[in-house]
Amino acid sequence: MNIATLPRYDSYKDSGVQWIGEIPSHWLVERSKWLFHDRKERARKGEPQLAATQKYGVIPQAEFMELEGRRITQVFLDFTILKHVEAGDFVMSMRSFQGGLEYSEHTGCVSSAYVALEPQDEVHPPFYKYLLKSTRYIEALQSTSNLVRDGQALRFENFSMVDLFAPPLPEQRAIAAFLDGKCATIDEAVRIKEEQITLLRERRQILIQQAVTRGLNKDAPMKDSGIDWIGQIPAHWEPRHNKFIFALTKRLVGKRAPEFDLLSLTLRGVIKRDMENPEGKFPAEFDTYQEVTPGDFVFCHFDVEETPRTIGLSEFFGMITGAYTVYRPAEDVNSRFLMHFYIFADTGKKMRGMYKGLRNTIPKESFASFKTPLPPRDEQDAIVAHIDDQSRRIDAAIALKESQITALREYKTSLINAAVTGKIKVM
Repeated sequence: MNIATLPRYDSYKDSGVQWIGEIPSHWLVERSKWLFHDRKERARKGEPQLAATQKYGVIPQAEFMELEGRRITQVFLDFTILKHVEAGDFVMSMRSFQGGLEYSEHTGCVSSAYVALEPQDEVHPPFYKYLLKSTRYIEALQSTSNLVRDGQALRFENFSMVDLFAPPLPEQRAIAAFLDGKCATIDEAVRIKEEQITLLRERRQILIQQAVTRGLNKDAPMKDSGIDWIGQIPAHWEPRHNKFIFALTKRLVGKRAPEFDLLSLTLRGVIKRDMENPEGKFPAEFDTYQEVTPGDFVFCHFDVEETPRTIGLSEFFGMITGAYTVYRPAEDVNSRFLMHFYIFADTGKKMRGMYKGLRNTIPKESFASFKTPLPPRDEQDAIVAHIDDQSRRIDAAIALKESQITALREYKTSLINAAVTGKIKVM
């Protein structure tokens, strides 16, 4: 749907407020503190503690912890440090300058560092739920203080500095209902496309798994690999000990560290770190880091269960932490076949039977004695070419879905901005 084709109001006026611009002639500009009061009630003993989140809105902390799979700080003794929130209120947190204000459908309490906003009679909360998270309002809120960019809390005074507008209540209700319907349709379309992307990625994983454990010839005679998570492999494949495939290297950079790019093992494999715009923690010195050259494998043999990806094939010269294990593969083996096989093994942590100790470590000796099932070299090359070809097709399909999701989300943002500011007429 093209927003430009939607109907507009008959006449507009200058609101006199820079962030608002023109609004329908019969809409009123109001001081925000007249539309919303600062609710300063202390929490009531026993009421549920709420989490104000950009992702889920204001929801019970217990629900948030279940959704995120992690614990957050809760208050068990002194409830006087918490603020009461009624269903229908809005909550402003330190992060509101990034994502707007959050609407609460729950009665409970929040941190005293937050601002609870009580809507007055002229306010239909579902309408302001959209307005107070619109990009134009967020930009206006950001302009109230430079302190928020330094991590300072937003106060009611910041909220009061941004004037709002108030359409007649029937129009507020109509706009909210219009956006509820349109946004639900868009969100469902996004959900379907995200589900399709998940299925495409699963399809790629299955394709790789079958290629590196079954080969490309479906009619090939099979034999037992002797490894339960692999099952049968083509009868002509040779299980070879890793000590004959991976040569352990340990070349410390020492005082030569400034000569090397810094590398990291990530979900994307081995990457170069941006030292001009560093993120994360760095050691005081890099003397104990080790050299990595193109074609080297980097394995994280410790904390395997907790580490999202424990293998990478480097395309770069550089250095990486000495805690990792660096191998040089045998020349008669296709490195990218090995990479695909061990990413398959890492997915779902299929080698957990080799773990030792509390840190779920795969001892180097155990890894060296593991037998990797290897097809002949020409078959390895064919398998890698097949995976590359199919992956390109799947990546192209994923990229198309992602571009469609981006377009849908941009349309949703534009539609909300247009509806809540009166640029389109919905009743």
